[in-house]
Amino acid sequence: MIALGLRLSLRGGREAAARLVLIVAGVAAGVTVLLATLSLFNAFQATTARPCWECTAGTAPSGWALDTTAAGALWSYRLDYYAGQPIKRLDAAALGERAPVTPGLASMPGPGRYYVSPALARLLDSVPRERLADRFPGTRAGTIGQAALSGPDELAIVVGRPPQDVAAMAGARQVDTVETASAAALLDDNTDLFRFGFAVAAIGLFVPLLVLVNAATRLAAARREARFAAFRLAGATSRQVNVLAAVEAALGAFLGALLGAALVQLVRPAVALVRVTGPRFFPELVTPALWQYAAVLAGVPILSACTALWSLRRVRISPLGAARKAAGRPPRAWRVIPLPAGLALFAGPVFRGGDREPDALLAGAAVALIMIGLILAGPWLTMLAARLAARVTGGAATLLAAQRMAADPKTAFRSVSGLVLAVFLGTAIAGIVPAVVSGQQAVAGGALNGVLRAPLTHQPGTGGLAPQAAADLLARLRAHPGVAVLPIYGLPGDPPPPGPDGPPPPRTAAGCADLARFPMLGRCPAGAQAVTGYFERLVEADNPLTVDKLLPLAAPTGQAVSTGGLSLAAVLVGMDDQGTLEELRTLLARYGAGAPMTFAEVAQARATLYTQAENLALAMVALTLIAGGCSLVVAVGGGLMERRQPFTLLRLAGTPARTLAAVVLLESALPLVLAAAVAAGAGFGVAGPFIGALAMKGASLAVPGPVYFATVGGGLAASLLVILTAVPLLRRMTAPDHARFE
Repeated sequence: MIALGLRLSLRGGREAAARLVLIVAGVAAGVTVLLATLSLFNAFQATTARPCWECTAGTAPSGWALDTTAAGALWSYRLDYYAGQPIKRLDAAALGERAPVTPGLASMPGPGRYYVSPALARLLDSVPRERLADRFPGTRAGTIGQAALSGPDELAIVVGRPPQDVAAMAGARQVDTVETASAAALLDDNTDLFRFGFAVAAIGLFVPLLVLVNAATRLAAARREARFAAFRLAGATSRQVNVLAAVEAALGAFLGALLGAALVQLVRPAVALVRVTGPRFFPELVTPALWQYAAVLAGVPILSACTALWSLRRVRISPLGAARKAAGRPPRAWRVIPLPAGLALFAGPVFRGGDREPDALLAGAAVALIMIGLILAGPWLTMLAARLAARVTGGAATLLAAQRMAADPKTAFRSVSGLVLAVFLGTAIAGIVPAVVSGQQAVAGGALNGVLRAPLTHQPGTGGLAPQAAADLLARLRAHPGVAVLPIYGLPGDPPPPGPDGPPPPRTAAGCADLARFPMLGRCPAGAQAVTGYFERLVEADNPLTVDKLLPLAAPTGQAVSTGGLSLAAVLVGMDDQGTLEELRTLLARYGAGAPMTFAEVAQARATLYTQAENLALAMVALTLIAGGCSLVVAVGGGLMERRQPFTLLRLAGTPARTLAAVVLLESALPLVLAAAVAAGAGFGVAGPFIGALAMKGASLAVPGPVYFATVGGGLAASLLVILTAVPLLRRMTAPDHARFE
C-alpha cells in the first residue's frame, strides 16, 4: 500500500499533481521560517557561550602590591563610547612571561602598542585623531580575532601599557587566568529576557506552522474521501485507506521539508543581518544544527501523517461513499469568556496603581488567558459575524459565503488562527515600546539632553582626581568655547549607610557658581559658596540602561561646605556645539573618566534595547503572516478543488463568475480581518494598563511606529492579494465545458 500511495501521489493525474505542489510549497515556506528562527537562536547561543574575557575579575588592588617579577598581568577593563556606540577597552600590562592572553590574540601587546577589532580599525581610519585615536596611546599592532568578539560590528581594543600606568587606573586588577565563564554574564538579566523572547517566538511560530501543515494535509478533503471510497469499493480495508492517506500527506511534507532546508541556505545571508542583542552575529554562526535538520526532516512528515489520520477520525468511508459520522456542533458563547477575563485581570489586579510594581505571576497568567481566549473565541466570533452579514446584506455572494461560514465556523477560522497570537503579541509590544521610549527620552532629554556625564572614579566619595590634576582637567575643559562645567567633588570618609528614616547623607558637593549654570539641578541658599547634594546619582551608575535612576532629586541639601582640597569625583559638561562632544570625550578619557556619555546617549542605550525587542516581535509577526499567507493559499486552493463541481453547477444555473469570486474572497477575508482586529484590540488592551502604570515615569500612550503598520498592514494586504490570485483559477475550474455529472 505504501508503494501504491507513492504512485498515486506522483502519477495520479493533474489534480494530484496540483495538490502535491500546494502541499510542498506550504510546508517549504513553514520549514524555511522555522529553520531561519533556529539559526538566529543558534548564533545567539554560540555568542553568549564564548569565553567571557571581559568578565575576568582578578584580585582587587588592596590584595596585591605592584611587583614586576610576579606572574600574571594587570588589567583595567572599562567601556568607552563614540557617537553612542560602546567600545570595549582593556588596558593591560604583563608582569611576567606567563601573562594571560585574551582570546583572539596570540600574545598581549607590549607597552605602546594595541590591538583593535576590525570594526574599530575601520572607525579609527575614518575619523580625525583628536576625536578617537588620541584616547589610545601607542601604535596599532594588529587586529583582534573572532574568538574575542560577539559579532563583526563590535568595537573592542586591547592597549598595552607599563605596569605603573595600569596600576594607577581605577578598577585595576591583577589577573592570573582569563575568565572562561559564558559571555552571557555580559547581558546580565537580559540574557534570560532574550531566551524568553526566542521561546515566545518559537511558540508564536509553531502555532501557524501547525495550522499550515494541517491545512496542507487536509487539502481537498471531500474529493480525497470520495477517492478513498472508490478504493473501498475495489476491496481495500479501512486500515489500508489510512495508510494511503498517511503516505500522501507524509510524501508532500517530506518534499516540502527538503525544499525548505534548501531555501534556508539561500536566505541565510539576509537572516545574518538581523540584530538580536545589538551587533550582528558572525554569518557562519547563523545556521541550523545538523540535529535540527534531521528533526525537521523526520518530524514534519510524521506530523503531517498524524494530521491526515486525525482528519479522518470522524469520517466513515464505505464502498458506497464517504459520510460524516456526526455534524459538528456550532461553537457556544462561553468561548468568548476567557478573553475579557484575561483583559480584566491584566487591567485590574496586575496593576494595583500607585508606585507598586505589577504582579509578575498574575501578569503571566493574564497574558496566557488572553492568548487562549483569542483562539477559543475565534470560531464563535466568525459565526456571529457571518450570521450578522447574512442578515444585513442581501447580495448573493455575501449570502453564500455567510451561510457556509456560519455552518462551519471552525474550518473558516482555522486557516487564520495562526495569525492571532503573533498579531496580539506584536501589537502589545508595538504599543508599549514607543511609550516607554518616549518616557525615557522625556526623563533624560530636555535641558540635560546634551550634557556629558563623566565619572572619574567608580565609587564617588572615596577617590577621584587629586586637586592638582582636577584643576588641570577643569582648565582644559573650560578652554573650549561654549562649554559649561559642573565639578562634583567627593566628600571625605566612607559612604554612610542608609538611615531608618530616609536616604543616607549626601556624599558629594558642588560649587554654587558652577551649579548656577545647571539650574535644573537646583539652587544654592543665599550666601553659600558650595553645598552638598546627591549629585553622585547622576554619574554613579555603571549600567547605562538604568536612565530613570540616573536623574534623582539631586537638588542641594542646603548644607554649606568648602570644596577646597577635595578630590574630583565626576564632572557634568554642557556644550553649545555638539561637534566638540568627541573631543571632550577624548580629553576626559585621558584623565581616566569612566564611560563618558550624554544623557541622551544613556536614554538611547535603553531605547535601543526596547527597540530590539520590538523589532524581534514584529519580525515574528512578519514571519507568522508569511506562514498564514501560505495557509490561505493552501486553504483557498483546496477549497476550490473541493467545491469545483458545486461551483460549476452554479455557473450553469446562471451565477456570474464574479459572484463566485466574491464568495471565495469573503470566506477568506472576513475571518482574516476579524482575527487581526480582535488580536490587535487585545494587544492594545494589554498595552494600555502597562503604559498607565508608567505614567509617573514620563510614559504616555503612543501610536505604534510605521514599522508595525507596514508589517501588519502589508501582511494582511499580501494575504488578500493571495486570495485574489485564485480568481483566474476559479474561472477556469468552473467553466461550463468542464461540467461533469457522476
